[in-house]
Amino acid sequence: MRPLGARLMRLAGALSLLLALGCSEPIYDVEARVGPEDERGREQLSIGKLVKRRQIAPVRSVAESVWQTRPNRDAEEQPDRVIRELNIPAGATVVDFGAGVGYYTWRLARQVGPQGKVIAVDIQPGMIERLEETLATRGVDNVETVLALEDNARLPEGKVDLAILVDVYNELQQPEISMQHLRRALKPDGRLVIIDYKREDANIPIPAPYRMTVSEVREEVEPVGFEFVGTLDFVPIQHIVIFRPGNPG
Repeated sequence: MRPLGARLMRLAGALSLLLALGCSEPIYDVEARVGPEDERGREQLSIGKLVKRRQIAPVRSVAESVWQTRPNRDAEEQPDRVIRELNIPAGATVVDFGAGVGYYTWRLARQVGPQGKVIAVDIQPGMIERLEETLATRGVDNVETVLALEDNARLPEGKVDLAILVDVYNELQQPEISMQHLRRALKPDGRLVIIDYKREDANIPIPAPYRMTVSEVREEVEPVGFEFVGTLDFVPIQHIVIFRPGNPG
């Protein structure tokens, strides 16, 4: 067991992280999530697997869902502009993959309108419950919620115009399988959008496994059967990476 002083220093660091993010409730259970130091003195997350050259991040629990609705998130991530810049047409079918409590879901539902549909997917029943509460509160009725499995997204094939993953790709426990399901769900002219925190920016106070570079995203997604379209770069803390269905590498 570590000395008490070291444990207190880690807890103080966690508190500093929360304050920096402008959040009033815990986001990471540091003692449970952070494992022993490796031979170079770097602390490693105690669960997760290596995928390509990165470590899969632990899935944020329902208890941590306050992170998704923190007061400063709108200013930091600009969700309304993101949806606007993606030019999602009215009447479209959109998948919000890893929808959580519905931070993006209700906005997407508003964008596609009453003739469109949002399929909101999550693997945690508690998240689905909170998502449905969000939709009911906002009077949104063009959303289908789907409780997925890690190896089965439970999506219709060839029906989706756009699939979006916001701050979730790095938590997928079986990312290749998830991407294969999404590729099958997309129409031939559909789009896949992955939004994640920038790994290369050391000033972003998010643990490294929850961040990715554009190159890392491309290295994992393109071999599964997607073609890189481009990026949107107006959000300072996030990459917005756009793909379309292609041929598996």
